Order: sequence, then C-alpha cells, then structure tokens
Amino acid sequence: MKRRTRKIRATVLTYLGLIVGLIFAGFPILWMISCSFKPNLEIFAIPPTIIPKTFTLDAYVTIFETPAKLRYFINSYLVAGVVTALTVLISIITAYSFSRFRYPGKNLFNILIISTQTVPPITLVIPYFGMVVTLGMFNTYWALIVTYLVFTLPYAVLLMTGYFNTLPRELDEAVRVDGGTSWTALWRVIVPISLPGIVATAVYSFLLAWNEFLFALTLTKSNELRTVPVGIQLLMGQHAFEWSEMMAMSVLGSLPLLALYLFAQRYFLVGMTAGSVKA
Repeated sequence: MKRRTRKIRATVLTYLGLIVGLIFAGFPILWMISCSFKPNLEIFAIPPTIIPKTFTLDAYVTIFETPAKLRYFINSYLVAGVVTALTVLISIITAYSFSRFRYPGKNLFNILIISTQTVPPITLVIPYFGMVVTLGMFNTYWALIVTYLVFTLPYAVLLMTGYFNTLPRELDEAVRVDGGTSWTALWRVIVPISLPGIVATAVYSFLLAWNEFLFALTLTKSNELRTVPVGIQLLMGQHAFEWSEMMAMSVLGSLPLLALYLFAQRYFLVGMTAGSVKA
C-alpha cells in the first residue's frame, strides 16, 4: 500500500509539474493571440482580459492591405527557403564524405566545424558588416543568405554525419558491386532512406533563418528587403506602439513554423536523435 501510495503521489506531482510548465509556456502564446484581436487601448486595460471585450480584425486587415508589410513575409519565405535548400544540399554532400571516406585533414575539418559553434553570433556582427559592404552585398538577399548559411551549415553537417553513421556501409558496397559509384549510392540509396535526418536539418535551418533578427536588421536598410522579425520591430514608433498589429504579425509569423513542425514532427524527432547512440 505504501508503494502504491508513493507511486500515485509521484504521478500526481508529475502531472502537476507538466500542467504548470504548460501554463508557463503556453500563456504568452495565448496572450499574443488574444491581443491581436483587441484594440490598442484594451490591451492595457485593468483588469486584463484573455477574451477580448471588443473583438476586431483591424490589425489583420491592416497587415493584409499594406503591401510593405506583406513584403516582410515574402522576404522571410524567400530567404529562409533558399537557406534551407542550400543547407540541406551542402550538408548532405559534406556529411557523406565525413561518414564514408578517409582523407588527410578530415579530423581537422571536423574540429573547425565544431569550433564555429563556440563563437557567439553577436560578436560577428561588425566583422560581417564590414565584409558584406566590401563585397558589395550590403542590402541584398545574398547578404542574409550567405550569413545564415554560416550559422546553419556547421550544425547541419554534424547532424547529417551522425545520421549517415547509423546507416550500414554495406548499402554503398552493394551499389558498387552493381557497377554504381559513390555518387549513385548517395542519391539513389542513402538520401531516400535518410528522410528523417534531412527533414530535421531542413526544419532547423528554416527556423533559424525565419527567426533571425540581428543580422537581418544590420545587413539591410530598405523596407523592401526587411524580414518579419525586423518588420515587427519597425511597428514600434517614436511616440506610439502598434501593439495589436505587432501581435497580429507575430501570430502570422508563427503559423508557418507551427505548420512546418506539425507536418514534420514524426521525422524531426527521429532525425534529431539519430546518431546519439552508437548502433
């Protein structure tokens, strides 16, 4: 009976902890959604209300009727999409070479890739700004794309290398026995069965490129090239903040990420944990 009582108590405490964590993590999201349907004045009403007293879609209508604000979403989709595609392509090729071949400098390359993760991105803002201006890429899409690739590729290569290491080398040997090359083995055999790892890499790259704010603000100056995070910050005026529009744009900016994760979650969890335990 004592053991059963302790088990019930542990279960109750576990669920209570989960409920508290859920409230702590979910309340800001609920508040963001609620404020996006309120007028600015009601957002600061005392006592605050979760359900809007004056339900309005004005913030969403304003966003969809303003081409400049819609442009922020187009820019984010474009930059994040290109960064994701290039990250996946380059990381697949690089990780396959790390996983399947031996060559001079391989360990050094691995160390260099890992070491890049130890540098705080904020310390690179000024050097990157100078380099981008020198190369004539300032205020262009490529300034953001190339910069984001520097941050996505190291982790993506490590993730894909770990995943490829879990796949038996006999697959490559079977292709070579049939007269194929390593290139054939990669694209015809390894890539199709590596979908979980590829999806995890793609989701990670898209999330990083979509959410990044500091470099998007520093490396662009025209509104035609601003992304969603910067667009939200621009709604903070000198004398007034458009809180309802900021919340509405935050909701709209979160929807693609939510849809992407819900669609890819069954692959994402497998891909993120692959390679963590040696088979």
